Amino acid sequence: MTNTHKPRLLDLCCKAGGAAMGYHRAGFEVVGVDIEAQPRYPFEFHQADALEYLAAHGHEYDLIHASPPCQLFTAYRRRGGGVGDSYPNLIAPIRQLLRELGLPFVIENVAGAPLSDPILLCGSSFGLDVRRHRLFESNLALTAPPCDHSWQTPRFPPATNRTNLRRTVEVGVWRIPLKVQQQAMGIDWMNSAELSQAIPPAYTEHIGRELLTHPINPARTAAA
Repeated sequence: MTNTHKPRLLDLCCKAGGAAMGYHRAGFEVVGVDIEAQPRYPFEFHQADALEYLAAHGHEYDLIHASPPCQLFTAYRRRGGGVGDSYPNLIAPIRQLLRELGLPFVIENVAGAPLSDPILLCGSSFGLDVRRHRLFESNLALTAPPCDHSWQTPRFPPATNRTNLRRTVEVGVWRIPLKVQQQAMGIDWMNSAELSQAIPPAYTEHIGRELLTHPINPARTAAA
């Protein structure tokens, strides 16, 4: 980056801060926003509507990350396990505001979400005992290390309806010790429910380090 100050990153729909910690480790000053209180968020936090906060304060930041609610696009919802169409789809309105703002941005969501030309990151690429595939869209170039599932051998307790061992740790379930789930995700401050909504910090640390190699120039990105 050409800026000499520590870049400020706005973390929208932040939940308990999995993405935030990765960006922090990469070298960003992180500020989180979520519609719900997040008592364990590890950095400055504002409880607010993401779209409203972005419209009012987005210009105060160097880069913006958004993790819109993903329930609408989960495999469980696609199999008919959801509750009608009540889940919000904030990807399009957030993307529109981000493009109008003209700052570098990243949008994160689950595999199957309608992101534009995203990269896919997997826990196996970072030595984690999860796969947790997630998509990342950006208006700056990003690269993704390939999945490497081969080293993840069967060694973890199976799901309740199966007998064969799992190759990865099941996250967000009561029967797996919390410490095991935390270690698998690379997160030590969240409870089980928060972990189930989080992404490993390793993902955004990788992305953050790549973003810091770009000359983050609002005028250039606005014109792109």
